[in-house]
Parts: sequence; structure tokens; C-alpha cells
Amino acid sequence: MKRLYEKSEQTFALVFIAIYCVSQSLANPLSRAVGVEGSFQAVFSIALTALLFFFIKNNGLLERYGLYRSSVPARKFFWYLPLVLLAVGSLWNGAAMKFPLVDTVCYLCSMLCVGFLEEVLFRGLLFKAMARDNVKSAVIVSSVTFGLGHLLNLVNGRGMGLAANLCQVFGAIAIGFLFVIIFYLGGSLLPCIFTHSAINMIGVFVNEAGLTVEKLVAFSLIRLLIAVAYAAILIKTLPKKPCLKANADEK
Repeated sequence: MKRLYEKSEQTFALVFIAIYCVSQSLANPLSRAVGVEGSFQAVFSIALTALLFFFIKNNGLLERYGLYRSSVPARKFFWYLPLVLLAVGSLWNGAAMKFPLVDTVCYLCSMLCVGFLEEVLFRGLLFKAMARDNVKSAVIVSSVTFGLGHLLNLVNGRGMGLAANLCQVFGAIAIGFLFVIIFYLGGSLLPCIFTHSAINMIGVFVNEAGLTVEKLVAFSLIRLLIAVAYAAILIKTLPKKPCLKANADEK
């Protein structure tokens, strides 16, 4: 791992993203085969989270990838209140217990880890690798690839319909854009990880009864508007100079 990382940070990011996507796609059929929904998602996610975290920690990369508290006061981010709205937005149609207890615990463990994995992979590794050459391109690629990655939900056995998946893709692009702006301007990835994990975990309890396509689109548009408006305000009000910790290769 270290040799690949030292050779090319971007290649390392892309390889790890590919491993993550393949493991999540295999997890659904494997979980159904053993009769416990979310079981292999949890196993794969926990294993990859541990592997990635200890690699970052052992190589002194915690600050580079924003795994520390931001030096920018929370009040300048409006105490991250818009992130709370995004996190609870999934419950606008109500909550429901959709799975047995064991399955629910597996899904919750998985979703907790997915928040960490996707933020570190897309907003940390991929963004930082590309930002050395062009920050604007890095922001766009990090946001769009994160959103398009959700197209896998059409084919990985989750049974998601096209309309729901497209709403998820566009919403993920908007939220991905917001998260990369928070990381770029604040230097810390922790608010993004916490919010992402919260969105995922709350999603386990989403009430899908009576959730029409029209409602789904409306909810998605509201979430998209919150994300874009919050990002625009932060870009306007926070200093233009990023607060990311610089490594030797960025000097």
C-alpha cells in the first residue's frame, strides 16, 4: 500500500475506490445468501475502514486528510446547522423499522463506516491528489465521481428504482460539492464524515410508505438547494485561502 501511495497518490485513491465499489456490490448478494441483510456490508466496510484509517495514522497523514479539528471557528460555518437539516432530511416522510434487529445493527455499522470511507476516499485522497494541479478541477471531479458512483445502486442488488437512483445521484453531487468546500475552506473532514454517516444511518429508518416519485423529487430538490446555498454562502464569507495543512509536495 505504502509503495503505491508514494508512487501516485491519485492512483492509490482510484484503486481504493475501485476496491470499495466492488466490495459493496458483492456484499448484497452475499448477505442475502446467509440470510442477514447488511451483514457483508458491515464486514467489508469495517475491514476497509480499519485498513484505511491505520494506513493514514501510521504514515502521519491525519492532518493531510482532515482527520483533526478545524482551526476555523464553528460560528463561521454557522455552527454547521445546515448539515443538521441535511442529516434529518431523510425523515421528512416519517420513520419506520424496516429490518429485523440484527439486520438493522449490521446496516447501521455499515453506514457508519461508509461515511468515513467515502469522505476520506473522495474528499480526502482524490481531492488532495488532484488539488495540487488544479483546485477547481479537483472540486468538480471529487463531487461528480462521488455522485455518479451511486449509479451502482441500480445494479448491485439493492432494488432501487431509476427515479430514486437519479434523485440520489444528483443529491450526492450537490452534497459532495458542499463537503469538499467545507474541507477546502476549513481544513477538517470531520464535519463531513459525521454528517455523511448520520445521513446514511438515518436512511436505514426511512419510511417509504406513500413515498411517491413526486415527493421524492421534491425532497431531493430541497436537500439540493440547502447544500448548494450553504456552499455558496461559505465560499462568499470565508477567506479564499484554504486552511488545508500543506505537505512538502504542496509548498
